[in-house]
Amino acid sequence: VEEDNAEEDTAVEEKTQEQQPAAAAVAVESSIPPPTTKRTTTTKITADRIEKATKERPYPLFLAEKAASILPSFKSEDYYPTNTQKERIIVLGTGWGAASFLKSIDCNKYDVTVISPRNYFVFTPMLAGASVGTVEFRSITEPVREINSKVRYLEAAATEVDPKTNTLSCVSIVCEGNSCETEEFEINYDRLVFSVGAQTTTFGTPGVEEYCNYLKQVGDAQQIKNAIVNCFESAGLPDLTEEEKIKELSFVIIGAGPTGIEFAAELLDFIEENGARFYKELLPYVRIKIVEAAPSILRPFEDGMKEEAIRKLTRKIELEGVPTLQPLEILTNKLVSEVSGNYVYFKDGEKIPYGMSLWAAGIGQLPITSHLLDTLGETEQKDAQDFARGRLAVDPWLRVIGGDGKIFALGDCSCVSSAPMLPATAQVAAQQGEFLGEFLSKDYCIDAMDDKLLPPLGMNADQSKTLADKIASFAMGDDEIAPPFQYLDLGILAYTGSGSALAQVQIAPGGGMPGATENWDPVRLQIKGKLGFGLWRSIYLLKMTSPKNAVLVALDWIKVKLFGRDISIL
Repeated sequence: VEEDNAEEDTAVEEKTQEQQPAAAAVAVESSIPPPTTKRTTTTKITADRIEKATKERPYPLFLAEKAASILPSFKSEDYYPTNTQKERIIVLGTGWGAASFLKSIDCNKYDVTVISPRNYFVFTPMLAGASVGTVEFRSITEPVREINSKVRYLEAAATEVDPKTNTLSCVSIVCEGNSCETEEFEINYDRLVFSVGAQTTTFGTPGVEEYCNYLKQVGDAQQIKNAIVNCFESAGLPDLTEEEKIKELSFVIIGAGPTGIEFAAELLDFIEENGARFYKELLPYVRIKIVEAAPSILRPFEDGMKEEAIRKLTRKIELEGVPTLQPLEILTNKLVSEVSGNYVYFKDGEKIPYGMSLWAAGIGQLPITSHLLDTLGETEQKDAQDFARGRLAVDPWLRVIGGDGKIFALGDCSCVSSAPMLPATAQVAAQQGEFLGEFLSKDYCIDAMDDKLLPPLGMNADQSKTLADKIASFAMGDDEIAPPFQYLDLGILAYTGSGSALAQVQIAPGGGMPGATENWDPVRLQIKGKLGFGLWRSIYLLKMTSPKNAVLVALDWIKVKLFGRDISIL
């Protein structure tokens, strides 16, 4: 990079730093010499051009771009020499972002290796249903090798990333017969896709790790399913007092986000549809309590949708031979101070007994994410943490700031610092994974130059473009810079039980600036009840990673309707 004017360069950096921390990583006026022999022109990168390119593309054009992306795109074998050594991409994780990336990356151009202790993808929104037997665990999982048969998979956990040497340290558990031992190894990468997700955070609350269940993995759902049945079986033992039965059959759910609400709805369905068949005499003792620190539940939803969810969850249940039941209670503005083996304690001094507790109150970063942040501590990543707050700050093209263009991050472990904070949802991670796979499959100059992450430019000015690329370039007003990632909010779903669900579909985004008179709210379509339930199930089937999973889930729903849920403790 040849700096034309040092004073002007400083002014550019100061201007962009006022906008967002990540912009400082790319805001420098420079001229780029030809990165390869394919490119024969010198391109001027100015702060105004960067600002224009990273600005959110107009919504109608962005929708047209997304629609055009459905069309078949060109493949790298059309212009990429087959005798050229492939770059090695290491993908950490097998979650939503990684799965979408593996579907869209061009393996004719890259040698792709996936490293994760879990050799499958899990459809996490249906873990709540799996935890009560509505669907089978294997119906919502897909092996990595079936998602993309051209990738290599290593069953191991990454422990350290060294950006200076492009080296990854890993540990694997090797078992022979009944004996197991750990094996450590290192592997080099040319590009690293960091998509490890996040872990459940306890906010330092005593007793949560020891006594509460989580709901993020298949193993968590299986443990919860066994715990629910165990609670009913324990309550059926002789010589228990009424108070002891109520304690055994009290289910406390801490956190009233989509995970907590959907689990409560599935548990209610189990009681309503199968409880009388197996545990009729115990149903009057069942108590389900949803605990939320905020004033309301399901914060992403509109008020009318929240009220509908409360109405469905707190409904009365009429069963033959059983007194009228209304087992669920929602407790808001309740801060948990401690969890013991028998009680959940609150900061207001109250306590409630429980037989099983679920903690669904937030997420935090994994140790490897924190380690990578420490490693990048002396780069621009340190300044970007004012905005990222523990996540890996990435630029608009998902390159980790301070990673020299070699490391990309997506999903819950990342934060696009040039845009408003995106929610930690599967929808965001999936869109980022798809974007990154398509982005890397094309020829762009993405490496840092003199420690500066400049906007990626096409390495071949004559390279063919898809219709989606042309629409994006038109919206940006720049046909050389790669279109940055832009999130399309499709809406949110939540199951509320008894064949009812909420579907909040975004039709148009909001706009305006804080304090301006022309601000407007997003236009959202609110669907609830049976229609919402139909939409909820249809979208989940369409989002399955393969037709096999969609068929298995549909068969599980039919099986439960015909024969009920299985209560075997496995």
